Amino acid sequence: MAKTVLITGSAQGIGRAIAMELAQDGYNIVINYLTSRDKALRLQKQLTSEFGIECLAIKADVSKEEEVDRMVSEIEEKLGGIDILINNAAVDMPNLFNLKNAEEFRRVLDVNVVGAYNCARRVSRHMLDNEYGRIINISSTNGINTYFPMCFDYDASKAALLSLTHNLAMQYAPYINVNAIAPGFIGTEKELEGYDEQFLQEECEKILVGRYGKPEEVAHLVAFLISDQAAYINNTIIRIDGGQKGSC
Repeated sequence: MAKTVLITGSAQGIGRAIAMELAQDGYNIVINYLTSRDKALRLQKQLTSEFGIECLAIKADVSKEEEVDRMVSEIEEKLGGIDILINNAAVDMPNLFNLKNAEEFRRVLDVNVVGAYNCARRVSRHMLDNEYGRIINISSTNGINTYFPMCFDYDASKAALLSLTHNLAMQYAPYINVNAIAPGFIGTEKELEGYDEQFLQEECEKILVGRYGKPEEVAHLVAFLISDQAAYINNTIIRIDGGQKGSC
């Protein structure tokens, strides 16, 4: 029986690439979205028609516990439960440091950290009952050694996600493997918009392989980490950044 994967924030960008990769590998896919309804429905149609898998598209704000519970209950009813969770949903509100405010800070933490916790806690019931599960948290090199004062709230959230990864791995051992991926500069539309060419060139020069990453390359790593070949990888943070030398 095909395993079911919930990918939060998967209507576009890295999440969409992960959904495409895993559908091609035969997994059933749940696309979670909040505002990108049309993109989510188009992706759902594409995945079912191209790969013949079961696919749901469900709107839910992962920062709200009751919406996560509703989403997961629907998945359990229709697909039997979630075997693999990819915590990818994230928000970023870049702004000048002195224009930041606590309300924005809380929103970023609520989605990026509390959202991951809400999803992991809810899906773990099925995983523990089955004595099998995989959770992948999509963090960032911004949580390790790449810092921008304009997005210090995002950086803090991605660092917190790494700590959450370690604690969840310990909590759910030995049945659920919990790992994190820390992408560097990945060339999605959202990642590149709003920056001038000089800045983008300077950032590219800090990457040893001399280019930005592709969403599909992150998806390849996710596919490996949830496979049986990676069964002995647990409680680990894996950077995928082309040898990024840091920033600022």
